[in-house]
Amino acid sequence: MEPILLAATLSADDLKALRHAKAQLESPSLTMKLAGIVGSPVEKLISSLPGVANEKIADATQIALRKCLQIALRTLGKADATAGAALDKPSNLLHKLAVATTGAAGGAFGFLALPVELPVTTTLMFRSICDIARSEGEDLAAIDSQLQCLAVLGMGSLRKPGGAGEDAELGYFIVRGALAQQVSKTTSEIAAKGFTSHSSTALLRLVNAIASRFSVQVSEQIAAKSIPAIGAVLGAMVNTVFIDHFQQMAHGHFTMRRLERRYGQEAVKAAYQTIDVSLDA
Repeated sequence: MEPILLAATLSADDLKALRHAKAQLESPSLTMKLAGIVGSPVEKLISSLPGVANEKIADATQIALRKCLQIALRTLGKADATAGAALDKPSNLLHKLAVATTGAAGGAFGFLALPVELPVTTTLMFRSICDIARSEGEDLAAIDSQLQCLAVLGMGSLRKPGGAGEDAELGYFIVRGALAQQVSKTTSEIAAKGFTSHSSTALLRLVNAIASRFSVQVSEQIAAKSIPAIGAVLGAMVNTVFIDHFQQMAHGHFTMRRLERRYGQEAVKAAYQTIDVSLDA
């Protein structure tokens, strides 16, 4: 069946939601957004970070993701207290304000604040992602839904700068597919062995896969706050851009999953490919 015919199977409201999701998933990169805030190329700022920066960022990222994982594992198998409000709008602004506060501290203390600030910021972002997932009908008591929330932190960069053609358009599906294999293996292992399998090989591989991608965005965020005397205000702005970017990824990803539950993955993917979001610019 041709993609245009598959696209026609979606209702007008769902096609509108899909168009919005694609615009969110293909929004400008975090690199471009941060450069607009600090007024300097992020790549140049990254090169000015201390020599130990990469190691420190990698360690801090792993710790941050483990904290998020602990939150997920504590809630698995429990009744979702917000199930009756599944379609309520997520509290995006509240989470942005909280992350802005941690960013202000980071701006005041610079790179030294990383080990303390990043786990807090990432946990707040993870809670926001879970809130967005809930608003799109995900059952947060399910293993897969929790791990999908964690996987969003690995979707921070879906398009290569200047990318064009099929590779750019399918960037979301390529990244999602790579992470989905790890999510599926981890879900199956936890389901079979219970929640105590949080040290399983599959789960460790998933966390490592997410960390390797998430650390790239963390490096950009840290670089943007590495400008001497950046101050609390600009630090808060950088963190706000940081969480806003991942909130957009979460909205796009969980809208896709909601539509796939209704129409099937192939129909939604085919419809996605027919949409040209550049016409909305």
